[in-house]
Amino acid sequence: MKQGVQGSAGTGTPDLRAGARVPRQPTARDTGRERGTVPPPVARGEHTHSESPVPHTRPVVQRTSVRGQILDALRTALVAGELRPGEVYSAPALGERFGVSATPVREAMQQLALEGAVEVVPNRGFRVVVRGARELAELAEVRALIEVPVMLRLARTVPAERWAELRPLAEETVRAASSGCPATYAESDRAFHRAVLGLSGNEQLLRIAEDLHRRAQWPLAGGPVRHGRADLVADAAEHTALLDALIARDVAVVRSLVGEHFAGAV
Repeated sequence: MKQGVQGSAGTGTPDLRAGARVPRQPTARDTGRERGTVPPPVARGEHTHSESPVPHTRPVVQRTSVRGQILDALRTALVAGELRPGEVYSAPALGERFGVSATPVREAMQQLALEGAVEVVPNRGFRVVVRGARELAELAEVRALIEVPVMLRLARTVPAERWAELRPLAEETVRAASSGCPATYAESDRAFHRAVLGLSGNEQLLRIAEDLHRRAQWPLAGGPVRHGRADLVADAAEHTALLDALIARDVAVVRSLVGEHFAGAV
C-alpha cells in the first residue's frame, strides 16, 4: 500500500496522508468574531434592515467607456490636425496627455488602424497615415455613387414634414462652420448626412456611408487642416439649400446640389 506524505514533526507542514483532513487555519475574520469585532455571516437571502448600504468611494468606470472616450478624442485630434500625417505617436505619451493609462489609448489606436487612419510602427507606436488629394477624390467619388441615388430616391418619396424635422441639424452645421473649428464642423456634418440617409431605413448603408465620410475628413499631407472657415461656411450653406430643395421635392435641384456638394469635397 502506498503511504501518503506525512507532515514533519514540529514544522507545521499539513498531514497529506490518504483520508486525513487538513484542519482549517483560523482567519482574521475568525479572530475578530471571537473578539466581538466582526458580525456573524448573514445567511443567503436574509434581510438585514438594520444595516446601511456601503457607499462607493468612487464611481466604477468601465474600460470600454474609457476606450470610447479616448477614441472620440483621438478622432477629434486627427480631424483638427493635432495629430499630424507622418508623425509617430506612442500610447504612453498620448495616455499622459489624456490622463489615462496606455492601455485604452493603445486599444483606441488599434481601432483607428483598422479604419486606416494610422498604421502600427513596431516598438514605437502609431504613425498617422499620409494621404494625398487623389485618395480624397476617390473617397468623394465612392460617396457620390452611394449617397446620390439614395438622396434622389428619398427626394421623390419622403414627405416634406419629415425633411422639415432635419432643419435643426442643417442649422447646426452652419453654426459649427462659423466657429471655424474643423473638428466641430466634421461632427455636425456627419450628423446631417446620417440623418438624411437614415430616412432610407438601411442600416448597412448608414454604416458604410459613415465610414467613408469619416475617412474623407482626415487631414491631407500638405497641412493640418484641409478647409478654412470660408470653405466650411460654403459647405454648410449647401446643406440648407439641399434641405430646401428636398422639402420642395425639386428633384432637379437636388441632383444639382448633391453633385456640387460631393465635387466640392475633392
